[in-house]
Amino acid sequence: MHLSPAISIVIPVLNEASTIAQTLAGLSTLRAQGVEVIVVDGGSEDDTAALAGPLCDRVTISEPGRARQMNAGAALARGDILLFLHADTRLPHEAGEALDRFVSSDRQWGRFDVRLSGRRAIFRVIETLMSLRSRLTGIATGDQAIFVRRSLFENMGGFPEIPLMEDVELCGRLRRVSRPFCIQYPVVTDSRRWERHGPWRTIGLMWRLRWQYWRGADPRELVKAYRSDVRGTGNLKERP
Repeated sequence: MHLSPAISIVIPVLNEASTIAQTLAGLSTLRAQGVEVIVVDGGSEDDTAALAGPLCDRVTISEPGRARQMNAGAALARGDILLFLHADTRLPHEAGEALDRFVSSDRQWGRFDVRLSGRRAIFRVIETLMSLRSRLTGIATGDQAIFVRRSLFENMGGFPEIPLMEDVELCGRLRRVSRPFCIQYPVVTDSRRWERHGPWRTIGLMWRLRWQYWRGADPRELVKAYRSDVRGTGNLKERP
């Protein structure tokens, strides 16, 4: 199957030498079907860019910041569909078939259900609630591999270049155009932040930040709180 129109996968990275090769190797089948893969490095101090080069179509360097990096990758992409993938997230084997169905649908954007890599029973509860919340609210997070038709993404001005909640903000705009195309085959995202920081503490942090954002808090202040919590525990991985 050759996916048409062309799909571009944009992966923002920062110091992901330990994961990027595995992530990109998992996309080899999609690349063989015509999918473009672009890695956007935010100034890694390790071998991320060197490891990514042979396994993707293009590596580009951007100013750091996940939203900024994703916008930079989208600007270089050739595809009519843009899919934004985190470096520690794996697409399911059925992704190509599912995305082909999206292309033929009348939906303008979408996301995958999510599965956490850890084996603990609590992770099954968390991932189920994450997918259900997204289905009910029409809001997705970056861990769910958001995809969108290029024309709409450009009309929306891309991701807002804010240091936190750029995915939630974009989805809020996209939701006004159409409900998301929900793919039930889950992406698998690394559960390290949940395992190291603790599931309930992580849930509390994320929901507290999201609630404050919905109440109008400045994302620049929220990211300070996020980084303070990260540095205070030494566990959560900082964002690119």
